[in-house]
Amino acid sequence: MSEQNKKIIQELHQKDLTDYKYCSALLNMAISEKDDDLSCALKQAKEVQKIVAKQSRKKNSVDFANLYWKATLMLAPYYFEDFLYYMEKDRAPQKRFYMPRRHTLKVVVDDLQDLEDGKLDFYGLSMPPRVGKSTICIFFLAWVMGRRPNSHSAMSGHSGDLADGFYTEALNIMELDVAEDKTIYHFREVFPDTFMQKKSAEKREITLNDPDRFATLTCRGIDGTWTGAVDISSDGYLYVDDMVRDRKESLSPSRLEGRYQDYLNVLVDRKNDGTRELMVGTRWNVMDPLGRVEKENKENPRYRFRKIPALNEKNESNFVYDYGLGFSTEHYLRMKKRLDKNEWEAKFQQRPFIREGLLFPEDELLTYNGVLPPESGLIRKLVACDVAWGGGDSLSMPWGYEYDDGYIYIPDWIFNKGDKMVTQPIVVGKAMHHQPQMMHFEANNGGDEYADKIDELLQGQRYSCSISSSKAPNTMSKLAKIIQYAPDVKRRCKFLAANKRNSEYHDAMDELTMFVQIGKNDHDDAADGVTQLMMLANGGTVAKAEYVDAPY
Repeated sequence: MSEQNKKIIQELHQKDLTDYKYCSALLNMAISEKDDDLSCALKQAKEVQKIVAKQSRKKNSVDFANLYWKATLMLAPYYFEDFLYYMEKDRAPQKRFYMPRRHTLKVVVDDLQDLEDGKLDFYGLSMPPRVGKSTICIFFLAWVMGRRPNSHSAMSGHSGDLADGFYTEALNIMELDVAEDKTIYHFREVFPDTFMQKKSAEKREITLNDPDRFATLTCRGIDGTWTGAVDISSDGYLYVDDMVRDRKESLSPSRLEGRYQDYLNVLVDRKNDGTRELMVGTRWNVMDPLGRVEKENKENPRYRFRKIPALNEKNESNFVYDYGLGFSTEHYLRMKKRLDKNEWEAKFQQRPFIREGLLFPEDELLTYNGVLPPESGLIRKLVACDVAWGGGDSLSMPWGYEYDDGYIYIPDWIFNKGDKMVTQPIVVGKAMHHQPQMMHFEANNGGDEYADKIDELLQGQRYSCSISSSKAPNTMSKLAKIIQYAPDVKRRCKFLAANKRNSEYHDAMDELTMFVQIGKNDHDDAADGVTQLMMLANGGTVAKAEYVDAPY
């Protein structure tokens, strides 16, 4: 930006910008400087937009309204929300998509802006059915296509029929209404240098600007042809919407695993280095593709997972939109009464579930608010440790306080993947804090050596307690042992309420409540730790288990 133009802008800021003449002059300066100093130009346009929006409402001025749309048009290629505003500016208010839904979808729009600005690599979005999650994402892809018409993006879902709908809607956003021969949206005004090179309803492909072997956007079901036919460029997006077809599919572990492998081997395989991902879907099951990605990346700041439930914490609808659109609180409450609890929680509240085979469902576990009973009723403090030696396993060590009411309260839980140099000082520190009378370590795979070291370190702290170690019984499998003691765990153990847990306690409970007695568990550390605690409380005796045919 030239010094002269800087001076002009500075002088305009000294004027009364509620005066149309000066506000218009500032916007014209921003437009003229866009190619030389984009950041400054956008800042000036945003300021003008804010001023004229207020003046337009205050004075009911057509001139200020026109100036508002002029500023919004300048901003639309760079800001997703402004793109949404301008695209629908001539539609009747009740026919617009975004504005009636803005109070709920604003956070999603901001998330998508962060994704496009490179602050995120992956964005996962979960909301109830028919509230606009797919439509907002199609608008987003159209915006990206206008910004980079020579990039390659791809959209996929559980079927070709789903892809057909996305292809048609994306095309509708960028083209004319053929029936009335007029623009429904203003895509061509926002991106005047972008034009349709070719389109194919058969292949569900849209190619903008310069011809290329690969389309700007390809919409294709997971069961379609991908290898050799689809490329997702480093500046493009993989958009996955509803990989799981329905509730029935969500209840099949083998089908969920198949879906996840399809996602990795068919879709992710088409990405280039730098490709970003947008995944949308109902959170049916913790093991669905979106759940698997979240589990693997929950500590990654470049992965964001947005879940908006049907009902908020006040039991009110999050989706009461303007003009009678959306769904009322009463509607969702009726749905809640009709549906199975697990289906309601998954489909509408975005709390995924494993329905069959859960050994420790969260709603069957006893909890307390973090306040222990009076010390006069305390019988003893005891702790059991399932020692870990790498391989992704966690040292699992729940701390139990046994009271004369028969319950064992668990106020703390070490659940740590660190090696012994990390975990041993933590164990000693917790022991000094809780001061248990009994500590037991599973002796398998060097657990007895670990116990000896803890004993040595505690003696160095002048603290004594009964420390024991023993090998797991070889008369039954670990799974059989966990199944045998599960009823006692659910009947006697009281876990901290969710809002009282630290991160390790949360991780332990997540693993415990996902433990299945049929099928494969990635890890059993949480279940084994609490089972050993219960065995210790019961005197360490284990009855011989006998297998019978399952009733299901």
